[in-house]
Amino acid sequence: MFNIKKTLTIAAGVAGALAFGGAHASADTTDYVVQSGETLNKISAKYNVSVDKIAAQNNISNVNWIVTGQHLSFATDDTTSTQTASTTTAAADTSSTTQAASTTSSTDNTASTSTQTASTTTAATSSTTTSSSSSSETAALNALIARESSGNVNATNGQYYGLGQLSAQARSIYGGNTADYNDQLNAMKAYIATRYGTAVNALAHSNSTGWY
Repeated sequence: MFNIKKTLTIAAGVAGALAFGGAHASADTTDYVVQSGETLNKISAKYNVSVDKIAAQNNISNVNWIVTGQHLSFATDDTTSTQTASTTTAAADTSSTTQAASTTSSTDNTASTSTQTASTTTAATSSTTTSSSSSSETAALNALIARESSGNVNATNGQYYGLGQLSAQARSIYGGNTADYNDQLNAMKAYIATRYGTAVNALAHSNSTGWY
């Protein structure tokens, strides 16, 4: 039998929908008029509100049956909750990213400090080695001078002359023919560098053979 009361209710709902543009949303609730072909599932998905909540708030006993033009009113708190959860998640992701960047920066700084420390240590070791080598060269050179001439720039032994007792042939090449100490010293160093490479090597040869 035709239900006049239901027909009037539906007509009123349609009129309300036309007056308010189909749907009106307040801060906490949504007033909605069912359109042709819609189901509670579609409306639920559209407004992110559960089917059970819409049914409970509108006294719908059969969630599979609604009619075109039917007036529905339901709370939309679920949307707010979803947005809040999304904001919280985004904030947590940002915090994690910041912490990861901070950790990476800290690791980079540590690696940089380690590299600088290693570089400083290497430089210090190199400086110590150079200083030790220079000291050994000076000691070897002084030992040769003491052995050959006792430091006397005028010492002679036949054709050999000066601090390093260089031969006439050697003096013609490297100098050291004057009585000047530095002139003779530089000539002796040049002779040693050409023949032995270092004063340490020249002293070792002298220790072995009695001459250099």
